[in-house]
Amino acid sequence: MSDDALDIEQHDQLLAYLRASNRIASTELPQMKTLAGGVSNRTVWVKRQTGEAWVLKQALAKLRVNVDWFSDPARVHREALGLRWLEKLAPPGTITRLVFEDQQHHLLAIQAVPDPHENWKTMLLRGDLQTNHVEQFATILATIHLNADPSIALEFDDRSFFESLRLEPYYAYTAQQVPEARKFLERLIIDTRGFRWTLVHGDFSPKNILVHNGRLVLLDHEVVHWGDGAFDVGFALAHFLSKAHHLPALRARFADAASHFYFVYNAMRNMPEGDPVYEWEIVRHTLGCLLARVAGRSPLEYLNERERDRQRRAVVRMVQAPPKTVAALASTFVRLCEE
Repeated sequence: MSDDALDIEQHDQLLAYLRASNRIASTELPQMKTLAGGVSNRTVWVKRQTGEAWVLKQALAKLRVNVDWFSDPARVHREALGLRWLEKLAPPGTITRLVFEDQQHHLLAIQAVPDPHENWKTMLLRGDLQTNHVEQFATILATIHLNADPSIALEFDDRSFFESLRLEPYYAYTAQQVPEARKFLERLIIDTRGFRWTLVHGDFSPKNILVHNGRLVLLDHEVVHWGDGAFDVGFALAHFLSKAHHLPALRARFADAASHFYFVYNAMRNMPEGDPVYEWEIVRHTLGCLLARVAGRSPLEYLNERERDRQRRAVVRMVQAPPKTVAALASTFVRLCEE
């Protein structure tokens, strides 16, 4: 089997690979299930006869979206590095264990989250919004940002995957699609590249959270790098606010959740009065992500065309004179979505 031939979603190929690489016994017959939902990886759940369960991820060179979007599959090894460090930096029990990494086939295996568990994004979209989950979400991020020491900056200095998976498809591509926001987004790109002060997850969203026995577990770390932590906060806030837009009956609750998420995060950074400069950066990233999720390369699939157009118009109005605080951002966005 050549380097490029292995496709782990072909379960016969995966079985042969696991046996040939001595990951499992030559006679072992594990259960396998292809997992849906990701655009950048092939993902397969494997349960061994020993009872141990893994999730295997194999990075794709061309992502599964409607427009052309490419990224070096070697990024899966950045995720492996992230797993090793995040297990030390994040709250206990919130990061899955790395089982093995294969440089040749650009894949890794992580310990599967035990059943029963559910994806947090799925829960939120059906209206299951719990304050405790929001607080855990904020705590995970704040803990990572606080515990990340500059001594590891060199290990995460390469930001090429952040460029190809976030700055280009989210901010640069969106700037081409929305001329009214071009200057705002181009300035945001420059500033994001210039601010480097913590370990940034780069994909901190509800879709990358599994809830098991009431506890949140964080997944998908292929964009992790040393950079601007405000991106993580804005990325997360954009998800709360997009759901506020999408679910009118729960609009106020999701807007409140966004503000509460930021309050808990900020309090954990031991800055109860807030940091106006940092909050301003978070507001900018939130606006950038809100616009990118309707006009970028990876639009939110749950927003229909009418909602995407309304969110685009709302953000374009806001970038002309951005709010100074997260609370003001949330209330203004919700008001514009109701017009």
